[in-house]
Amino acid sequence: MNQLATLRERFYLLAQGKADQAANETAKKAQELLAEITAGKIFQALVIILISYAALFVADRLINWLSERVPIQLRLSVKQSLPFWRGLIFAIAGGFILNLFLNLSPSNVLAVTGTVAVALGFAFKDLVSSIIAGILALFERPYQVGDRIEIKDYYGEVIGYGLRGVQIQTPDDNIVTIPHNTIWTEPISSANKGNLEAQIVTNFYFEHAVDIDRVNQILYRVAQTSKYTQLKLPIVVITEERPWGTHFKLKAYPMDARDEFVYKTDLTQRAKQMFARYDIGYPKLPGTISEDGQISLE
Repeated sequence: MNQLATLRERFYLLAQGKADQAANETAKKAQELLAEITAGKIFQALVIILISYAALFVADRLINWLSERVPIQLRLSVKQSLPFWRGLIFAIAGGFILNLFLNLSPSNVLAVTGTVAVALGFAFKDLVSSIIAGILALFERPYQVGDRIEIKDYYGEVIGYGLRGVQIQTPDDNIVTIPHNTIWTEPISSANKGNLEAQIVTNFYFEHAVDIDRVNQILYRVAQTSKYTQLKLPIVVITEERPWGTHFKLKAYPMDARDEFVYKTDLTQRAKQMFARYDIGYPKLPGTISEDGQISLE
């Protein structure tokens, strides 16, 4: 028994010695990695941060200003370059700051990258997940600046693309920021997918005895004569029978997706004027009808 205890003690001392040696080597490497931190370097880092934020501000304003002055076909292409410039500014600023406080060499860069990645992964799991999703989204492009998208219960135009999330402007003029990591679990619907045009569906409802040919003719004419319509793309009228009446869907494209609601209003107003002129009757509903044509009895 005494020999066994002695053997265990020796193994313990050996393991303890190796642990102390590893800790000392880690501390030594950390000391070698860190450069001397002075007030001057801290001041330089603050200046770099201020310059980078100023550059981000200028880039945002310049890209938005330029996008409104180039030919309309190039507007979205110019706006969609904004995430690239923002990422480039962040990368350059981060490189300068790391170079101030760390003795960067090829081996040290790998060590710093691994250490920072592990630390951030544990401390800021959701933030890192959003940043990684944002980087992947730059290549997969589920949404871009200028797209009209729907994520969860939010629909609107993408007006900003940051490291952590995407900003959309809703029809009510609210700005909603949605984390990029939403793309891992939520479906994303894009109305125009990087194009200027986006299909707009305008709904109309009539009684069963309505003259279908007359209604189709009016809807086609209303869409063809609208100043917002992109005539190079198809105009389609879909008809569906419902228990309470006939449902017409007018599908057409405005020349600019930003005119979505103005366009839909223009189509609705001019179509109703024509329906009134021809005395086309609307269905008498026993309840209320939702936007998708579903009726709920009162």
